[in-house]
Amino acid sequence: MFLQRALRLRGSFRMGNRLPTSVSLSDAAAVNQIQEIISDNCVVIFSKTTCVYCRMAKKLFDGLNVNYTAVELDMNKNGSQFQDILEQMTGGRTVPRVFVNGTFVGGATDTQRLHEEGKLLPLIHQCQVKTESGTTM
Repeated sequence: MFLQRALRLRGSFRMGNRLPTSVSLSDAAAVNQIQEIISDNCVVIFSKTTCVYCRMAKKLFDGLNVNYTAVELDMNKNGSQFQDILEQMTGGRTVPRVFVNGTFVGGATDTQRLHEEGKLLPLIHQCQVKTESGTTM
């Protein structure tokens, strides 16, 4: 979905306008990698090691005893590129970018609010049921 959007955007740029170097056709592999990480894991946190809000999101899942996959963008050679792609996918560049059951749920405060409203654990449970039944991955 993002790649199709990026390719449409690429086609709409005229001479003198171009996509930033971090968002180009060569991003197809990075888009696929991000989508694969999201689809292969119940909870994914795109994070930075120095980010307080990222630690807050991780602490929430740790406190719930929920496994998550953290992609530390500042430790990843493709981190800046990933962050550009995540901005296109989610509408924001800040971290954390939290995905549950393949769906972007927001940042740390959004995720905390979902938990307080009783909506986070049902999303996680849906994903765990799919994973255990073998219908995903």
